[in-house]
Amino acid sequence: MSSGTGLAELVERAGILVCCGSGGVGKTTTAAALALEGARNGRRAVVVTIDPAKRLADTLGIGSLTNTPSRIEGDWRGELWAMMLDTKSTFDDLVAKHSADADQARRILSNRFYRNISSALSGTQEYMAGEKLYELHEEADFDLVVVDTPPTRHALDFIDASRRLTNFLDHRLYRMLMSPSRAYLRAVNLAAQAFVRTVSKVVGGEVLDDALAFFSAFEGMEEGFRDRAARVQALLVDPATGFVLVASPRADTVAEASFFAAKLGESDISVAALIVNRLHPRFGPGRAEADRARARTLAGTPLGSLFANLGDLRAMADGEESTLAELSAQVAPAPVVRVPFLAEDVHDLDTLARIATHLFPG
Repeated sequence: MSSGTGLAELVERAGILVCCGSGGVGKTTTAAALALEGARNGRRAVVVTIDPAKRLADTLGIGSLTNTPSRIEGDWRGELWAMMLDTKSTFDDLVAKHSADADQARRILSNRFYRNISSALSGTQEYMAGEKLYELHEEADFDLVVVDTPPTRHALDFIDASRRLTNFLDHRLYRMLMSPSRAYLRAVNLAAQAFVRTVSKVVGGEVLDDALAFFSAFEGMEEGFRDRAARVQALLVDPATGFVLVASPRADTVAEASFFAAKLGESDISVAALIVNRLHPRFGPGRAEADRARARTLAGTPLGSLFANLGDLRAMADGEESTLAELSAQVAPAPVVRVPFLAEDVHDLDTLARIATHLFPG
């Protein structure tokens, strides 16, 4: 089985594909190409980017994307959709879903503390990305969901966000935060009062009042959030979810990819495929030393310059393969797909299709 065939089979059978890797290695382009292949295979595919930059819209050659999937028309048997995560809108929808009634939702959504944490709190974006992933897969009837994640370290936060939320809801600090909303008003818990006074000095009484009002309004919703977080976590480790590692042949991006593969391994998750973008060509069999020897023999002639350049390119390609060798062995038996440098950047569906010919050469 060729690497391209292995990747094609992955796209045919997976329910979710998560593209991970360093910044600038082509994750967005890869994610879009995987979703496009899914649509060509007759699947209802959606590609979602967590990155607020416009790279996915630019890759697909469309003006902009929102938190709601947009359908992209084309000559494929299935459907291709795309969207860009809006953290606050997703959080708002989740609050409305788990509120006991419209009044509880209104109190939370209008709370100033909530408005701050819903868009600025560390980890919120990653958790909401998991929530959107679950929604698209379980509730929107997409056959294939392809996720374009932030650079490696943030992608690890995305994978771990649901578990961390569950741990927070079970943590004694959260229990203390819930009890001061009563203790602060009814003065029944001396430890909580001391905690409240300390926090009030640091953040200010008005901010604290907003926070206490938020936790008071949030009461009773924990179970819904906890259950949803557990479902998201289960989905990420489901056999139908595949993690596609994207790298370039540079030593630093290979090191990041190796780090990510090791972290996945610690969670008993295997890399489903490795895609290496922007490889230099070798121009057929041959050795760099032989080309350089001929260049010295033909020095001062056009052919001499040609063989010198060819030798340099072969040496560069050999160096890239050497850099990738350890990573390829680390992710085995996952397919390893190589994509060469292309003449132009991906900026529409036509140029995206050229990438697809290298990912799926059959």
